[in-house]
Amino acid sequence: MARRSSFDQASDGFRAHLPDLTSPRFTTAAKQNIYEYVQSMQDNRAPPWLYDLTKVWEKLLEEPYKGITNDGTVKEGLYQARDEGVDVDGPFKKAEELLAALSSEQKGKISYPINAREWRAWSNPEFLLRPFGLRLEEGKSQIYQSYDLRLTATVPESIAQSILTVVEASLSPEGYEKAIAAMRVNHFLGEVVKLPNILNKYSYNFLLFGTPSTSASSPWGWLLYGHHLDISCFYKGSQVIMSPSFTGAEPNIIDDGEWKGTKILHKEGSLGWKLMQSLSHEQQQKAQIFKKMRDEGMKQVYGNSNNDETKRDELITDTWGPDDQRHRCGAFRDNRIVPYEGVLVSSLDSSQQELVLAICEEFLLYHPTKARQHKLGQIRQHLSETYFCWIGGFGEDDAFYFRFQSPVILVEFDHHSGVFLTNKEPAKYHTHTIVRTPNAGDYGQAIREGNEKLE
Repeated sequence: MARRSSFDQASDGFRAHLPDLTSPRFTTAAKQNIYEYVQSMQDNRAPPWLYDLTKVWEKLLEEPYKGITNDGTVKEGLYQARDEGVDVDGPFKKAEELLAALSSEQKGKISYPINAREWRAWSNPEFLLRPFGLRLEEGKSQIYQSYDLRLTATVPESIAQSILTVVEASLSPEGYEKAIAAMRVNHFLGEVVKLPNILNKYSYNFLLFGTPSTSASSPWGWLLYGHHLDISCFYKGSQVIMSPSFTGAEPNIIDDGEWKGTKILHKEGSLGWKLMQSLSHEQQQKAQIFKKMRDEGMKQVYGNSNNDETKRDELITDTWGPDDQRHRCGAFRDNRIVPYEGVLVSSLDSSQQELVLAICEEFLLYHPTKARQHKLGQIRQHLSETYFCWIGGFGEDDAFYFRFQSPVILVEFDHHSGVFLTNKEPAKYHTHTIVRTPNAGDYGQAIREGNEKLE
C-alpha cells in the first residue's frame, strides 16, 4: 500500500482532534474582540501557564540586549557591515508609499526610533500582549493602553495591503508565499474554531523603525508579529538581517475553503527526518539528546508544579515548558544561553553536510536570494562548530524536535501538542519553527553603530 501524503495525514490527524465549540472557552471568546480577549486572560490568569509565561516575558524584556550564546559570552568579529547587493530600492519605495497613505496619527503609531526596545516585543500566541504599531485587521479603532501609553489602531484593508507590499518587496518571492501561507492558515484556524475575531489573515501588527532609506548611514527596518508569524527585518544599505523569525501553524494544512491545498512547514520537517534517518546508529544516539518529547531528564520545574506561580521564574531556564515546550529561543529569549548539544556536523559525510545546508536554506526562505546565499556561505564556514540535536523518536509516525546551532545560526523545529486542537501529545500537524542569529546577530545588532544599537 502506498504511503499516504503528509497533507492527508495532517488532515486526518487534526480533524480527529477538533475542540468542543460549545465549551465556555470558545463561546466566551466568540463574543470578545482581541483586546477584551487578552484582558480576560490577564484578569483570570487563564490559562495559568500562559499568564505566568507572560509575566516572565515582562522580566526578560527589561534585560539589556546581549544576544543568544552557547556559553554566556558573545563571540566578537563574526559579522561585518558590507554591501551584499540586496535590492533595497523596492522595499524603500513601498515603505515610502505606505507612509504617504497614512494619516498623521497612523504615522505616529507605526513609527519608532531605530534603537527602540519594541524590536524585541514580538510574541507568537494569539493574545495581543503588546499592541504596538498598526494592526492589519479591518474595523473600528480599539483603544487599549500599553505599558508605554502608546495605542494601537486598526486600519482599513487598503492600508493592510500597503503594509503587505512592504513585506513582499522585502522577502524573496518564495519567502513571501510562505508568510502568506502562515497568515492564511491562521485565518483557516479561525474558521475551524469559529473565532474569526481572534484568528484571521490580518491578526498581525506592523512597526517601522528609523526612516526608510537606501543608505547604509541611515539604517531602518520593520517588524511584523502575531499568531504563528513573526518576522524582523533590518536594513543597513544593501545588507539585510531577517532574524529573529518565528513561523508556526496549527494545523499545518488547509483542507477546505478558498485556500484548500495550502501546506506549510512540511519540507523542513521531512528534510530533518531524512537527515536523522541517514545517520549511523552511533551518530543517532549522540544526536538524540532526549528519547521522549517530554522527557524526565528535562528541566521542567514549572511544568511539574501544577502551574504554581511562585515557580514561574524557573521558566527562564526550564528546558520544557507548557507553552514553548521544547524550543529554547522563542519570544523574549534574546539573551538565552543554549549549550551546544548533539552530533558535530563536521563529523558527517559530505552528502549529509549538504543536506544540513539544504535544511538551513528552508529556514532562511524569507531572505532575498543574495542575502540567503551570503548567510549559507557563512554557515558553511562554521560547519566545524555546528551541532545537530534531536528530541523524540524518528520513526515515520513520530513527532520530533531538532536544532542546528553554530556561532552564526540557530534554527529550531518542534512538533507541539494542541492549543486550539485537543491532542495532548505533540503531533505533526502543529509545528513551530524559529530562526536566530547568535552572538548579537539578531536584529542586526552586531552591525549597528553608536546610537543605532538596541536598548
